[in-house]
Amino acid sequence: MAGINRLAAQELVKKQEPVFQAGEQLSYRLKYGLLTAAEVHLRVEESDTRFEGHPAYHIIADGQTAGSFDVFYKVRNRYETWIDKTTLLPYQYAENRHEGSWKHSDKVTFDRKSNKVTNKNGTYPLDGQVFDFPSAYFFARTLDVSKMRIGQNFNLAYFLDGSTHTLGITYMGKEQVSCSLGKFNCLKFNPTILPGRIFKEKSKLYLWITDDENRIPVKAHVEVVVGSLTMELTSAKGLKYPLIPLHK
Repeated sequence: MAGINRLAAQELVKKQEPVFQAGEQLSYRLKYGLLTAAEVHLRVEESDTRFEGHPAYHIIADGQTAGSFDVFYKVRNRYETWIDKTTLLPYQYAENRHEGSWKHSDKVTFDRKSNKVTNKNGTYPLDGQVFDFPSAYFFARTLDVSKMRIGQNFNLAYFLDGSTHTLGITYMGKEQVSCSLGKFNCLKFNPTILPGRIFKEKSKLYLWITDDENRIPVKAHVEVVVGSLTMELTSAKGLKYPLIPLHK
């Protein structure tokens, strides 16, 4: 679908009920060419902490290198977010990243009453619906995208490293995609990415989401500085709705 025209950003409606639930566990294999480079695990739990008197979900994302990649460049990353069960907006976000000899950690607090967001470096204004990266993904899953047209996009604001960025997500159409769990009807999206240590200036990221009530990623493909990475779903447990492949 090269040369697709991007239409004006659309305001999408959030479904009344989240499409996920506590107990959901998703696992992915990240491949560099034919080699397994890393494993990623996502899980949703009930939060032990209430925020502003409200119950919350605690979402944990763990990523770690595998095989020979773990020998030459060990990665152990954890991202956590605590989101309101009704609005799905984050109250708190934490990350702890170990990539080779490089280490980074941060803790972010979203104060919705005073419209401020705070991390270890300071306090910043909080305007409207602003997410961290994991909560943006779970919020996007709950948006009603059934009436989107090819080339149409929507935006989500997220806080990262002391500033608010815009994540643009363009709808690319429907495709059938296979993974180790079978073949699924999917919706294809093209999220924007920030260039940096891994991604090139013009890197493209494509994401295939199940065209069912679950809206879980089945596959992702992204260009990096050297080559490309592919992520595929390897396990799905505790889903709110049945995950039914077209065939194995």
